Amino acid sequence: MAQQKVKRSPKRLPKADVEAIFGALAASNPEPKGELDYVNPFTLLVAVVLSAQATDAGVNKATKTLFQLADTPEKMVALGVAGIEERIKTIGLFRNKAKNTFALSQQLIEKFNSKVPEHREALESLPGVGRKTANVVLNIAFRQPTIAVDTHLFRVSNRTGLAPGNTPLEVETGLMKVTPDQYMLHAHHWLILHGRYICKARKPDCWRCIIREWCRFEPKTPAPKGT
Repeated sequence: MAQQKVKRSPKRLPKADVEAIFGALAASNPEPKGELDYVNPFTLLVAVVLSAQATDAGVNKATKTLFQLADTPEKMVALGVAGIEERIKTIGLFRNKAKNTFALSQQLIEKFNSKVPEHREALESLPGVGRKTANVVLNIAFRQPTIAVDTHLFRVSNRTGLAPGNTPLEVETGLMKVTPDQYMLHAHHWLILHGRYICKARKPDCWRCIIREWCRFEPKTPAPKGT
C-alpha cells in the first residue's frame, strides 16, 4: 500500500474510548464480512492478490468466470498465464497479476500439497503475497486475529486516534496493542468498512458516524443542507 497523507490525531485515544468505538461498531454490524467473492481458501487468496490497486467490485466481476473454471491450484495452472489473463483483463495490472496467480498456484502444488498454508511466513513466500494479503487470508480463511491495513483502515486509525502511525506496519502494530481481545477477529473488517462508506478520504460523513463522539478528527463535517 502506498503511503498516503492523512491528518493524524495529536494523540492516541484512552482505553475507554477505544472500547466504546469497537463496541459501537460491533453493535451496528455484529458479523462483518469482506466484500471479495470466493469459494474456498485458494480462491480467497487469488481474489486478494488480484484486488491490489483495484476495487472489490471489479475483482468480483472478473473472478466470477475465473473461479467457475479454476477453483483449485491445479485448474489454475491448467489455464496457463494467457488463460488467466483473458479472464482478468478488466483488472488493473492484469498481466503481472496473472503471472503471480499462475506462479503461486504452482508453488502451492509443489510446496504445500495444493493447500493454502495457515502461517504468515509461508503465505508471504508466495508470489504476489505481501503482509496485508497474508493477514486477510489468515483472518477470513482461518479465523486468526490479524489486522490487514489497507488505505481505508490506515486513514480511520489515524483520524480517530485509535492507532496513529506513519506506515501500515506502525498502524497494524498499534491496533494489535489497543484492540480488546473480544473484538480482534472482526476489528479490521469494521474499520475498513467504516473507512470505505463513512470516513471517506476526501470528506468524511461525520454527521452520520456512529463513533464520532470518541473520534479525534476535527473539524467534524456537518450534515448536507436539507438533510
